[in-house]
Amino acid sequence: MSGGIVGWWMAFVMTAGGPSVAEYPSIQAALDAHPGQVVTVPAGTYDIHEKIRIRGEGTGLVGPGCIVQHNPDHPILEIERADQARVADLTLTRPAERRETRSEGILILHSRDVVVDNVRVLDNTTNSAAIVVRGSHRCRISHSLIRNYMRISVDDRTASEDWGYAFRCTDGSGISIGASTGTLIEGNTILEERLLPTREILEEHKLGQFVRKNAVKGRLTSEQLWNAERTDNWQQGSGIIVTSPEIARGTRIIGNHIENAAQGIDLHCDQVIVSQNVVVNSFIGMKAMHGSRNVLILGNQFTRNSLWAIGLMPGAAAHPENTDGSSIVAHNIISDFGHGDAAWIWGTESMPIRFDRGQQPDDPPLTDVLIDGNVVQSIGPPRYRYTVLIENGHNAPQGLRFVNNIFAPGTDGISNVGELP
Repeated sequence: MSGGIVGWWMAFVMTAGGPSVAEYPSIQAALDAHPGQVVTVPAGTYDIHEKIRIRGEGTGLVGPGCIVQHNPDHPILEIERADQARVADLTLTRPAERRETRSEGILILHSRDVVVDNVRVLDNTTNSAAIVVRGSHRCRISHSLIRNYMRISVDDRTASEDWGYAFRCTDGSGISIGASTGTLIEGNTILEERLLPTREILEEHKLGQFVRKNAVKGRLTSEQLWNAERTDNWQQGSGIIVTSPEIARGTRIIGNHIENAAQGIDLHCDQVIVSQNVVVNSFIGMKAMHGSRNVLILGNQFTRNSLWAIGLMPGAAAHPENTDGSSIVAHNIISDFGHGDAAWIWGTESMPIRFDRGQQPDDPPLTDVLIDGNVVQSIGPPRYRYTVLIENGHNAPQGLRFVNNIFAPGTDGISNVGELP
């Protein structure tokens, strides 16, 4: 047998004739009765009012059933200290009147080699994320659908001396990875259909308006923003976010379709591969910052992005032992830039590709990036000033090298620095 057939056959053997939740009063009872085994959820709808806990090595839950969580204070599934756990072929959702939550669809904690495959997380609208992985290793999230995961929320930055204010926003992420290594995120569709950045939703929810601010302005907050008491940056959250600088590494984000996210892909991590993804109508296509080192951005499609498509920059978490750079941006296509739903917000601030200086004076500069064989296409008059923005001044980017790119110029040319290095 080929490897693919063997894998399918082993999965079939593990589940066919095995324990079924139909034989127990609840899904949790079936799991508790069969630790270390894969339990089947037959076709049908299963209402729950507490999170389902998956514990122990090799424990699993497979569909095709639909689990409906009625408790907004609980995630739907929680996988904790369950190495080699497996969740597949299930639909996870919440009823219409209880879709808004601060909890996750799937929460994975302190586990190794967990597989989430062909799962649908629908209408889990949260300021957390539909699928969250924390403190785990070599987990795989693949071939799954996440649809409608964002909610109206408040982004509270009053505890930070850098910002010092809280504001109304749309928030929530599709997949969030933190303090984890070796994660594979492959072939997923992450789609938001409800909270698109329209003028109507801005006015209805007073998005961007401060709800409180500190007595002292934050260090990174402009005087203009502080006095206006509102920000244009009211789209928060990401299709995929990988965070925990200096801990998270070895992530592979491959072949995903991300549509209508705030930020498509947000990276604060090292040794990352971002390849063959399609990011559509996100105000930011992707960014890597806060000490993101050895990032390979290869062969992606970024279309209808509004503020930028690809951005690399130091952030507040960067320091001499946690630098940004030694990365490659190659063979990506950026098309229809400035034609996204959020383009009306940003105007001339938008640039398809940008390399920024540090957020704070002591941030080490972004250093040594190869930009090779990328295409920026403009349909009609360009809706950006420059194709590539390279910030100057203190801790400006160093060691950028551009080769073999095809860049449609903006209204003011290819780059703000003249000829690209």
